[in-house]
Amino acid sequence: MSSAPPSTQPSAPTEPWPAPRAHGPVRAEVTLPGSKSLTNRALVLAALAEGPSVVRRALRSRDTELMASALATLGARIDTAGDDWNVEPGPLTGGGRVDCGLAGTVTRFVPPVAGLADGPVAFDGDPHMRTRPVGEVLTALRTLGVEVAGDRLPFTVHGTGHVRGGRVVLDASGSSQFVSALLLVGARFDEGLDLLHDGKAVPSRPHVEMTVAMLRQHGVEVDDSEPDRWRVAPGSVRAVDHTIEPDLSNAAPFLALAATTGGSVMVRDWPAQTTQAGDLVRDLLQRMGCDVVLGPTGLTVTGGGSIQGIDVDLHDAGELTPVVAALAALADGPSYLRGIAHIRGHETDRIAALATELRGLGADVAELADGLELRPATLHGGLFRSFADHRMAHAGAVLGSAVDDVAVDDVAATSKTFPDFPRVWSRLLDAS
Repeated sequence: MSSAPPSTQPSAPTEPWPAPRAHGPVRAEVTLPGSKSLTNRALVLAALAEGPSVVRRALRSRDTELMASALATLGARIDTAGDDWNVEPGPLTGGGRVDCGLAGTVTRFVPPVAGLADGPVAFDGDPHMRTRPVGEVLTALRTLGVEVAGDRLPFTVHGTGHVRGGRVVLDASGSSQFVSALLLVGARFDEGLDLLHDGKAVPSRPHVEMTVAMLRQHGVEVDDSEPDRWRVAPGSVRAVDHTIEPDLSNAAPFLALAATTGGSVMVRDWPAQTTQAGDLVRDLLQRMGCDVVLGPTGLTVTGGGSIQGIDVDLHDAGELTPVVAALAALADGPSYLRGIAHIRGHETDRIAALATELRGLGADVAELADGLELRPATLHGGLFRSFADHRMAHAGAVLGSAVDDVAVDDVAATSKTFPDFPRVWSRLLDAS
């Protein structure tokens, strides 16, 4: 069984990508790669499990390959040769270096695993990742008995082979990943984990629910009956095979084509039940004037001829904001996107970036402390900067489907979660 391959490197600067304009209504069926959130959680749990397991239909992208490489550095053996990734846990070892890239899941989920290793593990990543918050996780690890040098990238976790665990209080209002990072490893702590959130509402809470559900699948006892408190009993992590669902957040730009072109798009294999926050796109598109039908083979969205404005709190699904903002800029009425102050700490400050880039194409948009206000305006072509953010690149592509001469400066940023995005997107538009 081979170890994980070297992590995918960030894309080199290229010429701006001319976002294709639709010639007519897009009518298509799309099969999307797997969920990054599910894949990376499954990999962490597989590396901590008591036996080998398989992550089926794993997403192959920069973020997931960085996770596989990080866990391999700590002693797991991960064969990523095919669509089904075989994971064989091994003794957790220190002495290595972890490249986090621009992956929040790697930066936040792997340090607690490194606390269980028997030596130091150094962490670093892309320049922008050094500005993203991780201090709450590192401070929590210190409270739980782990020595950590540094408060943001680069930092070093000095593992001793075990973590005392116990009670810890943190403020997870900056990212739900702070909670998930500790929950994923809590069962392996000597005293388990008693985690209390103290602060404003945890954003993207469905991602915490996803973590809890996956832990229970692995036989881990989690008590989340008290609001903002999670108790994980100490014990083993059962080996479980996972089949990864399609990434529903990555589905958003494709389904948005139905709205921008008056067409009909099906995303195959949409789960009837899911913990993915991206599932909220169904309600959002319906409220913006689309017909949305979940059938036995997938989710079909049909455009209604015009796009309606929307007033919505996206606190639980902030990753959908760029695509929703792009649709709102094309809408017939005003839109208010609220509750998303936390996305200022994502791959880029998404609120400021969206306001700036949408204005550059003629949109009437106001930047608010926790969101955006958009009013109808006539858009024109121009350069839409992605700031190395895959969701920003998605927004630029959606705008380009309805506006002539839109170019995205770095469409290769989509490799973070969907390496084949530009080819798949262009093929759909060329066929319209």
